[in-house]
Amino acid sequence: MPQFQYKGRSARGDVVTGRLEADSAEQVAGQLFNTGVTPIEIGPASAAAIEVKSLFDFRSKPSDDDLILFTRQLYALVKAGVPIIRSLKSLGESTRNPGLSGALTEVVQSLESGRDFGYGLSRHPHIFSSLYVAMVRVGESSGRMEESLMQLYDHLQREKKTAKQVKSALRYPAMVLVAIAIAMLVLTGFVIPAFSAVFDQLQGRLPLPTRIIVAISDFVRGYWYLIALATAIGSVSFMMWKNTERGRYLWHRTLFRIPRLGGIILRASLARFARAFSMTYRAGVPLIQALTLVSKAVDNDFLGEKVLQIRNGVERGESLSRTAIAAGLFTPLVIQMLQVGEETGNVDEMLDEVGDYYEREVDYDIANISAIIEPVLIVAMGGMVLVLALGVFLPMWEIYSLALKK
Repeated sequence: MPQFQYKGRSARGDVVTGRLEADSAEQVAGQLFNTGVTPIEIGPASAAAIEVKSLFDFRSKPSDDDLILFTRQLYALVKAGVPIIRSLKSLGESTRNPGLSGALTEVVQSLESGRDFGYGLSRHPHIFSSLYVAMVRVGESSGRMEESLMQLYDHLQREKKTAKQVKSALRYPAMVLVAIAIAMLVLTGFVIPAFSAVFDQLQGRLPLPTRIIVAISDFVRGYWYLIALATAIGSVSFMMWKNTERGRYLWHRTLFRIPRLGGIILRASLARFARAFSMTYRAGVPLIQALTLVSKAVDNDFLGEKVLQIRNGVERGESLSRTAIAAGLFTPLVIQMLQVGEETGNVDEMLDEVGDYYEREVDYDIANISAIIEPVLIVAMGGMVLVLALGVFLPMWEIYSLALKK
């Protein structure tokens, strides 16, 4: 949903400015009038300003455990029948994280001014992801906030477990690569230059591979500050580009195309799609509205666009399975389950089966991720060893040959 920047006057005549998320400028004006603000100017918010603000937001970000605990506690309070505003106030006062506490205070203020819960969360993207906000909106639209919060809790738990498994699987390969990098640094910084000095004394010439390594070493030692600056500028530029609408879309599409790992990411995204679609369909949310919500809940702009293509096809009167085939991204399993669900009237149950299947697949793949990375690691290690061998042993043989000639 687009953001609009506004300028207006409060009931006391004070100038107020800010940003609101809405479908149109007219909707923004209506929200402002409802809160006692008379709009003066309303226009689209600068995407660059939004992204820079998000990128350099240094407020205390809650940990995964903080967010998981908050979601579980909110679920318990909502299930017990405690009003949402009272629940958020209580959790905001009890949480130890100042960033989360401040965000909840602003969400409460947003709710008290008449806005919905999802809108209040969407104003804090550094804490609540687009998936989190979309799932809350699904719960609001369907009247099943408890179920939505429980699904979010389960999702956050799975994400934490997956991250822990990935870190565990990558620990050994990372240690190996760091050790090789240190060895190359020592050899190119100290050992190879020593060969160069010896060759100068013996009036010999370094072999081509060694000269290349020495040239690289000299360049790094002479211009390390420029390399560090270029790396920093490149990293920040990449993050800013990735946070733009176009950059995020291209990045999410690229993730699916990474060899081996892209398949894992796709299955995890399809599991999210199946879970969110199943919940909205079961809750009786109108199909067009449900697909719009699901397109944001998948947390991947490329897959979200494919979901919107399905929505457009359904608006034209086509079936879910037919438009899913035309989208060109959904697996045969998803398409077959949609076809069976449409024939039997149990689309939600079929989608739950898809979610369960892909979640098991992702868990298995993550547990065996080291087997996926191992061939890449072997090739990288082989290349590094070859470079070191050519750079070190060739000059040693040359020195030995020159010493014999002397």
